[in-house]
Amino acid sequence: MRMEAASRQARHQLEMQLGTLLRLGVSMAAAVVLIGGALYLSRHGMDRPAYHTFHSGPSDLRTLAGIFEGAVHLREREVIQFGLVLLIATPIARVAFSVFAFFHERDWLYVGISALVLALLLYGLTSAV
Repeated sequence: MRMEAASRQARHQLEMQLGTLLRLGVSMAAAVVLIGGALYLSRHGMDRPAYHTFHSGPSDLRTLAGIFEGAVHLREREVIQFGLVLLIATPIARVAFSVFAFFHERDWLYVGISALVLALLLYGLTSAV
């Protein structure tokens, strides 16, 4: 009986930690996107868009290295893109945290399932061209 209560308490604590991780990740991503949006509007808010020709986005926005470098230099588009990268990374961090938490609890079935989900997420992110 005591083991069941301890297990239930450990699960509840895990769920609370995962919830905190998700809230922090989404809040950080929103703050970064808000800062990037404010920078963009302060620098380009009065620009007139030219809709008669298509202009592709900068190539720096297509790689993580370009996004990080631009965000460090406070380039507004890269800061916004970095916020979106944080938003995408949040649920991935949740799955990675779950793998370690289930490993710590020695719940091997959920370790395997979480590791498989994490592998599929990482494969999907790295193989997309």
